[in-house]
Amino acid sequence: MASNTLRERECWVALSALPGIGARRFYMLLDHFGTAQGAWNASDQDWDGVAGLSRNGWLRTLLARRKGKPEDLLKRISQGSIQALTLLDENYPSLLRNVPDPPPVLFVRGKLLPEDQKAIAIVGTRNASAYGAKVCSQLSRDLARRGITVVSGLARGIDGIAHRQALESGGRTIAVLASGVDIIYPPEHHRLAEQIVERGALVSEYPPGKPPEPGQFPARNRIISGLTTGVIVVEAGEKSGALITADQALEQGREVFAVPGPITQRQSAGPHRLIQQGAKLIVSIDDVLNEVPEQLSLPIGDMDEERTPVTSPEERIFFQLDWEPKSVDQLVEQTGLTGSEVASVLTLLELKGMAKAVPGGRFVAV
Repeated sequence: MASNTLRERECWVALSALPGIGARRFYMLLDHFGTAQGAWNASDQDWDGVAGLSRNGWLRTLLARRKGKPEDLLKRISQGSIQALTLLDENYPSLLRNVPDPPPVLFVRGKLLPEDQKAIAIVGTRNASAYGAKVCSQLSRDLARRGITVVSGLARGIDGIAHRQALESGGRTIAVLASGVDIIYPPEHHRLAEQIVERGALVSEYPPGKPPEPGQFPARNRIISGLTTGVIVVEAGEKSGALITADQALEQGREVFAVPGPITQRQSAGPHRLIQQGAKLIVSIDDVLNEVPEQLSLPIGDMDEERTPVTSPEERIFFQLDWEPKSVDQLVEQTGLTGSEVASVLTLLELKGMAKAVPGGRFVAV
């Protein structure tokens, strides 16, 4: 067992990193022993009966405590440019502090800034349709351009689109992981994660080196909603993890927003059920800002005056495409570009896998 000279804050970090200790059990240990230091230094026998577990029930935790060296964990945190924020720290996110069972320790790569208190989560399916991808991009872009931090879970599909668009729009974004912040899942988002570290933060309640496990994803969803004023569900199946996030948002007193979609798409089932249950139906970011203006400290008004003009022909055309096929003539009319410019950009978008030609000389987003 480590030295008894560990300070209370260090004991919070070491204790929370032990296997078998989630947020709820951590606070039960704190109530029983009075301090994290008291729990760390207590004998194995003293743990018998705590939180309704026998000494044998705590065996895995106690063995890890006996073998573990908090100094090694603290060194790994320091060397990995990771910050460990405990509930004892003043700069622990205030919104998250007030949810049920907040993470005792929040591990952070990157930086959490005061302006991140103005945050909205965007979550949804890993199998986004062209419609869902476009709507997600527009919402994330508009939030970022209004100085609102976009929070999501770094998953494939809607999550990744939300993070990427926030960054491309010059905004901030926070990704909540179901693993240690030094282990990126899915692996194809490694580059995206590094970009988030530069312009936002990766956060997790799990210590460095902790791999993702199925049970950790629902737990991390409460942090996604807890860091925000509200949650937007873009697309989600009837059993999607995004709906778990929405349920937890309601329990935390957060607003839940849902984007309607085509009734023929299974990805629309989740948002439509949320709307039936009372979630706010939204068609633009103004619907979100009108609902929570005080929390976000934002003026109500027409966003068009504040938007950065879209000058890239590629972006102008892509944001006109969705699942409904459009002809070159329609795109010329909607973008103000010439026919040759539209045709050239469409070819480029096809090569990038962002657009696809369909029968009749028309195009859809991919």
